[in-house]
Amino acid sequence: MLLQLDDVSLRYGAQVLAENVSAKIERGDRICLVGRNGEGKSSLLRLIAGDIESDEGEIVRPGGIVLATLGQELPSDCTDSVYRYVAGGLGEVGLWLVDYRAEPDADLQTQIEAAHGWELLPRIESVIDRLGLDGNHIVAELSGGWQRRAALARALVTQPDLLILDEPTNHLDISAVEWLENFLGGYRGALLFVSHDRALAQRLAKTVWDLDRGHLRVFRCDFDRYQREKEKLLEEEARSEALFDKKLAQEEAWIRQGIKARRTRNEGRVRALQALRRQREARRNRQGSAKMALDAGEMSGKLVAELTDVSFAYPGEPPLIRDLSFTLMRGDKVGLIGPNGVGKSTLIRILLGKLQPGGGKVRLGTKQQVAYFDQRRQQLNPELTVLDNIAGGRESISIGGKSRHAMSYLADFLFSGIKARTKVGALSGGERNRALLAKLFSQPANILVLDEPTNDLDVETLELLEQLLLDFPGTVLLVSHDRAFLDNVVDSCLAFEGGGIVREYVGGYADFLRQGGSFSLPEESGSSADKSTVEKVKSKPQSAPRKQKLSYKLQRELDSLPGLIEQLEGEIAELESAIAQPDFYQREQALVEESLRTLAAKQAQLDAAFERWAELDGMAGGA
Repeated sequence: MLLQLDDVSLRYGAQVLAENVSAKIERGDRICLVGRNGEGKSSLLRLIAGDIESDEGEIVRPGGIVLATLGQELPSDCTDSVYRYVAGGLGEVGLWLVDYRAEPDADLQTQIEAAHGWELLPRIESVIDRLGLDGNHIVAELSGGWQRRAALARALVTQPDLLILDEPTNHLDISAVEWLENFLGGYRGALLFVSHDRALAQRLAKTVWDLDRGHLRVFRCDFDRYQREKEKLLEEEARSEALFDKKLAQEEAWIRQGIKARRTRNEGRVRALQALRRQREARRNRQGSAKMALDAGEMSGKLVAELTDVSFAYPGEPPLIRDLSFTLMRGDKVGLIGPNGVGKSTLIRILLGKLQPGGGKVRLGTKQQVAYFDQRRQQLNPELTVLDNIAGGRESISIGGKSRHAMSYLADFLFSGIKARTKVGALSGGERNRALLAKLFSQPANILVLDEPTNDLDVETLELLEQLLLDFPGTVLLVSHDRAFLDNVVDSCLAFEGGGIVREYVGGYADFLRQGGSFSLPEESGSSADKSTVEKVKSKPQSAPRKQKLSYKLQRELDSLPGLIEQLEGEIAELESAIAQPDFYQREQALVEESLRTLAAKQAQLDAAFERWAELDGMAGGA
């Protein structure tokens, strides 16, 4: 066991973030912590990391356990070299090593020897090399993806038993997200992470912690199964509460009738009613779902934009767009994908007629009403309340030609009376995104431009936004690194493949990969990937790897692995089915723990079998 929570409670003012939470983390666990915006996920991570103390309960950390945290924010204001920043993860002794490396000093040498610091020097260099970083670069000058790598290196240099990650994909483009996902997929330590990126959660999570109204439920399954199980639980909870409310209403009617008829009342039944009232009062209602709706405005012309051999470059910079021909029609839903800084926003401005190309021809359609979602949320004034940002001091606003009370409209976006009158600057990231969506959707628009709309949104709001965009009759231009969101919304992608090449692919991000699409990334490790990012992509296809004949023993092993994988999958399915039974946790504790240990061991064997199969299949030149 790495860490255990025993009846831990945490409150922030009147809000209960955690109530009698009990759970444990074992070596090798891959845990995804999920919950709605504002439920207290980040606070629970800080509690586990030891940054804050619980109000009640105990967190058991065995002696010698090492924890490391990768926070949401990037080290964008750090002026240290990458080497010094990473070494700083080891504390004072790490900085001594950096100073001695720059200028040897006898006193420093004595301090380092006393702290057994020389043993740590290879570790610093190893982790920098492993993550492909250049130790001489300045952290603040790196792109977001490389800053995230540097922050990860700073965490890994401590060789943590448990790595805690809070929204690790924030500020990253798709290529950087995939790199991080692949790296964490091969990480052997325990992981506890919060992420709105469903593709990352689906690949990494073996266990899901669900934080809902202060209560933590542990689902020992992958993310897809968790979503199905959670849906069943919510349906059962709704049925149970409806029955409870019906009984309470009947008892309230009985006592009112008893008073009216002046009959002697059954005191036991009265006490039971009082208990029901207290129980109903103590119930923490689940926050409702957002009810977003779009005002599609006047229908635009059938043609939105037609680009013929369009090129664009900023003065003195390599071309961002080269010889692009593309037609955007009314109702199209197009995703723009590629590394940060390659020109996605530039292309949007050209498509909307806000920027003239350097070469080629642009023909625009008619009757265009554009609503723009800015990922920096600059359309919101942080000093004003949500209500003032959306309604501008008016009690009512016009939505779809009909007048609606501003507070009623904001309630659809989960802003209650208090939250609606809260300054935007005091809201969480997810709440600010919801506020911007509320402002955006209050305006008539037949063209939606969404620049990273999914940042900080919880899964339920993401799914609702997906459905809203699917039902929207107008045109959607979407910039996003959320691969699942792209797959579920867009019907084509414009991929910035490097060197100014922009190519259209039918379908979402998975279809882009299936059709052989890829991005060319900058060669220099840790260099800033801004406007001049990318070299020419895929100038000639790579030759297929040469097949290698396996030895008899290795070929026998490769042939046996599919059968072993099938057997392990069957055993895991049986164990998961038994664990999912309602009475499973009512059995003897020893039997429960033995079943869970067996499941974890089988899962580890399955992972190892898959890795070995991929290794041998690759050696043999398999697909």
